[in-house]
Amino acid sequence: MLFLCYPKCSTCQKAMKWLDEHNIEYTQRHIAEDNPAYEELKEWYDKSGLPLKKFFNTSGMLYKEMQLKDKLPAMSEEEQLELLAGNGMLVKRPIVIKGDTVLVGFKEAEWEEKVK
Repeated sequence: MLFLCYPKCSTCQKAMKWLDEHNIEYTQRHIAEDNPAYEELKEWYDKSGLPLKKFFNTSGMLYKEMQLKDKLPAMSEEEQLELLAGNGMLVKRPIVIKGDTVLVGFKEAEWEEKVK
């Protein structure tokens, strides 16, 4: 299982603690130092069944500085994926990839059901 996170993020820390408490093995990947590639993001987006906007860290400073709230609706899927692949700080975290399951963000009930 792949666990993408930003170690300083409090939500990522909670998620990691939850994984450790449940003895779930994972490979940790620092989302800013080892940014997901376009192909990875496309695959995860396709598997997740989520709208692409859910992959954006909408509460992050970079998202706000770039005024993406106003720009995203006019952008193509490809442009949005390229933007995400260009900077890990734009990507919502944590992300868990386990087989065909892709979870974005940490919702304990959802993780309880799909990760354990």
